[in-house]
Amino acid sequence: MKRALPILAVLVVLLAAIAIANPYFLEPAGFLAFLKRAAPLVILAAGQYFVIVSGEFDLSVGSLVTAEVVIAARLIDGDESATWPVLALLIVVGLLVGLVNGVVTTKLRVPSFIVTLGMLLVLSGAVFLWTGGAPRGALSEGFRVFGRGGLGPLPWSVLILLAAGAAAIWLMRADFGRTLIATGDNERAAALSGVRVDRAKIFAFMLSGLSAAVAGILLGGFAGVSAQVGQGLEFFAITAVVLGGVVLGGGRGSVLAAMAGAVTLEALFTLLNLYGISGALEFTVQGVIIIAAVAAGAIRLPWKSTPRRGDAHAAS
Repeated sequence: MKRALPILAVLVVLLAAIAIANPYFLEPAGFLAFLKRAAPLVILAAGQYFVIVSGEFDLSVGSLVTAEVVIAARLIDGDESATWPVLALLIVVGLLVGLVNGVVTTKLRVPSFIVTLGMLLVLSGAVFLWTGGAPRGALSEGFRVFGRGGLGPLPWSVLILLAAGAAAIWLMRADFGRTLIATGDNERAAALSGVRVDRAKIFAFMLSGLSAAVAGILLGGFAGVSAQVGQGLEFFAITAVVLGGVVLGGGRGSVLAAMAGAVTLEALFTLLNLYGISGALEFTVQGVIIIAAVAAGAIRLPWKSTPRRGDAHAAS
């Protein structure tokens, strides 16, 4: 929780600024609408966190989101009876893509940056080949309810976000979380201590694929069918994670802070939009955040880089 305090403080300031610019934001309906928009990115950031804290990257989630929406529209094509089988298929596809990313990264020793970049291109090419650039079919009302409907005043997307967040926090407090952090901190030391490094990383990639599948379901219901629905989301997710203080390279960071980073990023873009600042600035903001985060992580403070006297004796 302590690691999440800085980003939570920034989030509170941004939310206050939004409320000043738009008093409607303080009303329950306004705040829930904001959370509904933020939910897909927050879920993606949670999935990306598992991969990054293990010392890897997943650049395929944006194209996977697009593929999920396109597949759903093509297979459902307005048929309500196909909704639940297709939903199950989408979850399986997300897990399968994550499994492939994880196996190729760990077993074939291909850098995850290259593996997931290749998967991004494969999925993007497959979507374009299948649709010709214009998605066909239609989503059923039963599918769209997850992005648009709700249980009473609470949107389904917010309820799913809360469930996903609780599951992510529970996983990181369980043995799996400690294993994942140990793997990202020092893979060789973790392996020597008995940690099944490959299995932990594969599971992390599968969680990332699952989060992309859930985000695709929510975005399909909220925004409809588009061949660009997931474009750039992989960079938004990575930006959110590093904004939450998670170290690129693995080993340190809180999943709660990563999710708070996604909400903060959404709040920042909402504030910029309220003040009429061009949406093109979003990419500039992402670039600045990523560069600043990497630079901050590379800084070695003098008293941390110099061994203490006791440590020197122990080493000798």
